Amino acid sequence: MKTTVLAAAAILPLLSSVALAQQSADPSGVWLRDDGNARVEIAPCGDKICATNLWIGDTSKGEAAGDRLVMSLKADAADTLSGTAYDEKRDRTYSITVKVSDHALVTRGCILGGVLCRDVHWKPAR
Repeated sequence: MKTTVLAAAAILPLLSSVALAQQSADPSGVWLRDDGNARVEIAPCGDKICATNLWIGDTSKGEAAGDRLVMSLKADAADTLSGTAYDEKRDRTYSITVKVSDHALVTRGCILGGVLCRDVHWKPAR
């Protein structure tokens, strides 16, 4: 009886963390940027998450299909992830927050310790 109670006490925290992980935000999918200029796929890549440009309309700012951000994200809340995003093309790392809902995604990337930030709104591709 005593070992059963101890085993249950050891397993309970694990079950709670699994439930929390299942409830955290998942940005995976194909998204369209609000200005209509980008189509991006967000998917796992190894132990990180990658956002890969599938299509870019206006390439004048140096963006191209195939460019990607490699993100290291952790759940802050049920709908928010935060961490860093590494831009391989520009060799630059940003702090990033990703807020996920069923019908939208908002990314906030910052540089210079959060002094310069930009929000980008996304909708799911149909």
